[in-house]
Amino acid sequence: MRKGILVLALVLLVGAFIFAEEVKPDYVLRFNTVAAPTQPQVLAMKKFAEIVEELSGGKIKVEVYHSGQLGDQKTALLAVMRGDLEMAGDGSPSWFADLGGMPEFGAFEAAYVFRDLDHMYRVMTSKMVQDLFDKLAKKTGLRVLDVWYLGTRELNLTKKAGPVRKPEDLKGIKLRMPNNKTFLDMGRALGATPTPMGFGEVYLALKTGTIDGQDNPLPTDLAAKFVEVTHYIVLTDHQIGMICPVINEKLWQSMPEEYRVYIKKAMTVARYYMNEMVLEQEAKLLKLFKEKYGMEIIVPDKEAFMKHALEYYNQPEFDKLWGEGMYEKIQNM
Repeated sequence: MRKGILVLALVLLVGAFIFAEEVKPDYVLRFNTVAAPTQPQVLAMKKFAEIVEELSGGKIKVEVYHSGQLGDQKTALLAVMRGDLEMAGDGSPSWFADLGGMPEFGAFEAAYVFRDLDHMYRVMTSKMVQDLFDKLAKKTGLRVLDVWYLGTRELNLTKKAGPVRKPEDLKGIKLRMPNNKTFLDMGRALGATPTPMGFGEVYLALKTGTIDGQDNPLPTDLAAKFVEVTHYIVLTDHQIGMICPVINEKLWQSMPEEYRVYIKKAMTVARYYMNEMVLEQEAKLLKLFKEKYGMEIIVPDKEAFMKHALEYYNQPEFDKLWGEGMYEKIQNM
């Protein structure tokens, strides 16, 4: 009897200790993305969640939602703007231009505006862009927390589309683009007929022939299984892709300063984690695509594509949207 009472007392004591040690978070942040579970940005978001919880001693808990569980790119960003969702991982300049009423952001996702990854980061961390991010936060409620490298976008086409080596070869090709003006203009700048479509619809559209191709970084082509239903990778290198994780501005400003520091530090760790994954995958995937999926890799006339894009963006409407000479100003930074 005494032994039973002793065991019960020990169980109660241990339970009380565990309960006492359990930390109740001050903030539970839902972090949504359209990316598939194996994509680098989802893994980076999980790394962010792990680091920020550790730094805050459990006071900040981040729940990662992949595959658009809480909404597609547009829906999730609008929810963050309203304060119905805490964070979204799919922010980008094109969406800020489209949803935020700040068309000048569109210049940062135009075709061939950046020379390489170092150039992209030099521009996106400049005072000019940081001032734009502050303006975006005040105007829309979207606070940009960081800039992560999504990968260099290449053309990915079906067998029916045929080989593409110059802009003229894209004439009449239905190329899927995210449904915002910046990306639709990019499709035209490359010489294609852009077709707006949500990310979750692309695989089936490629399989059924509704579209002739899409453009994404190589790691995305693999993770989303586009390589199963396409035949060509055309190495146009037409965009140094990025995503900009965002948080609701009112929520951000309501947090203690030390919590904001933890979030920024965790974002930095996640950025390096993601960038390394993407760069490593990009270096290895072409061989996999050829050997495992039988894809044909084409090295096009990149100079012709760059010239075609420059001519397209030299139209007066882009000076009105972005500011006079902005495209070339960014290229020369």
